[in-house]
Amino acid sequence: MIKLEKIKSTPIPTLKRLTRYLSVIHQLKESKTDYISSTEIANIMGLDPIQVRKDLEFTGISGFPRLGFKIDDLHFAIKEILNWNNTEDAFLVGAGSLGQAILGYDRFKSCGLKIIAGFDINPELIGKKISNIEIYHINKIPNLIKRLNVKIGIICVPASSAQDVVDLMVDNGILALWNFAPIHVNVPSDIIIENAQLSQSLGILTHKLAEKIKAY
Repeated sequence: MIKLEKIKSTPIPTLKRLTRYLSVIHQLKESKTDYISSTEIANIMGLDPIQVRKDLEFTGISGFPRLGFKIDDLHFAIKEILNWNNTEDAFLVGAGSLGQAILGYDRFKSCGLKIIAGFDINPELIGKKISNIEIYHINKIPNLIKRLNVKIGIICVPASSAQDVVDLMVDNGILALWNFAPIHVNVPSDIIIENAQLSQSLGILTHKLAEKIKAY
């Protein structure tokens, strides 16, 4: 079992790379591969083998000479560091197009995230089920957070509403926020927030595309 202190000490860039390694390891696991080395992972992903080896040291497991890591053990150890072997309940606010896509994404369950309720202010959505998850009016949030002891909030509302929604969730006990709203929101220093920077990722992609086109 990975200790919480070890999870806290893992650098953010390493955590991001570990999620990428996990997708490769999961594919190899499904193909019945038994062992994988850090060099093989690096070659598959086009990364520096030294960096991959350093990242995998955070898992606390050791490989076997000439074989590498046992796939099952490495898969479990990375999920343990990411806390994906435990399931955390979450509330999603904003059941529009993006919110509905997230509600329908089944793979979050394998990442330790279970969205148990959605919230909106649109009367056409309230009371309906989307991907078998019920949508409630946003004014139900305070009571349900406390009743169900939910600690993660997912924000999928327009930019103009994001700060109000964040304040509502934090004031009622949410400790971690995954923000998909296209705006910076302010949170207390003890609140965890991860901004899903879709426009930033798109900007990098389109810039690289422009460079590639110019090179032709």
